[in-house]
Amino acid sequence: MTSPGDRLTSPGQIQYGGLLIGAGTPYRWRSLAGWETLPALDSGTILRAGGHGAYPGALFAQSRTITLDPLLIRAPSATIGEAVRALNAATGVIGDEQPLAVWLDERGPLLAHARILRRHIPVTTGYRQGVIMGAALQWEATDPRRYGIQEQEATAGLPQPEDGLSWNTDPGPEHLAYPLVFGLPGSTGTLVTLNSGDADAHPVIEFRGPVVRPSLTNIDTGRMVEYDITLAAEDRLTVATGDGTVTLNGTASRLYTATPQSAPEELFTLAPGSTPLTFRAAPGTGGPAASVSVRYRAAYW
Repeated sequence: MTSPGDRLTSPGQIQYGGLLIGAGTPYRWRSLAGWETLPALDSGTILRAGGHGAYPGALFAQSRTITLDPLLIRAPSATIGEAVRALNAATGVIGDEQPLAVWLDERGPLLAHARILRRHIPVTTGYRQGVIMGAALQWEATDPRRYGIQEQEATAGLPQPEDGLSWNTDPGPEHLAYPLVFGLPGSTGTLVTLNSGDADAHPVIEFRGPVVRPSLTNIDTGRMVEYDITLAAEDRLTVATGDGTVTLNGTASRLYTATPQSAPEELFTLAPGSTPLTFRAAPGTGGPAASVSVRYRAAYW
């Protein structure tokens, strides 16, 4: 099973699922439209009824359309059919989006999830000589953001006190030994994420028990996700903020356990830069084994 961008080795290469396009392959390209272009925006701006101008509204990006055109296919005449077959097999009609990783320059590769809308392979006299010119591919990414290849993760436990300094009450010169040992440091229940992109990122949050009513709060915005649920030591509650889903142990929906003060999952995002978060639970519950993990990728327009 391939992972996003695992076959990319140099700038100028594109990987869609397991298909590699660019240097070292039969497929060469000259133009990639829509990748560095800001997607079309839906504007909620409303004209002023009693004055000049308008009231600025929210802006939401539409799907991103990415077009590779022209695409050159070149192979020995005896194997041109195999090159076409491999391209066809990787760019058929599918229901789910696949990773589309593009490496353009020294910034490294970026990732989108897309599916094929159009594939054009012209059949001309050059076909029999192993040269196909003017081919084209077009994808649609319903999430218009592009992401860093490497997924990042930050974790934290619930706040725990430090062990403190252990005093030896026995008489004698050894009753206080240097250097002083203050015990293991406690947990603050705080974690920090770093989104190095320029767009808000939707994280995947995973609470692990034992814990009652776990919550995670964005200190900068004050937004919180909190769930009125009791998690045993072997339980995990997964919050996919991009999809707006909450599942227990990977299968059962627990979206209905969100408390009244919990924000809609889709609104819980990580802005560009660092974001401090706090992990909390119902007073008197949880312990050192309870934890939260936040997985995310840097997001870019």
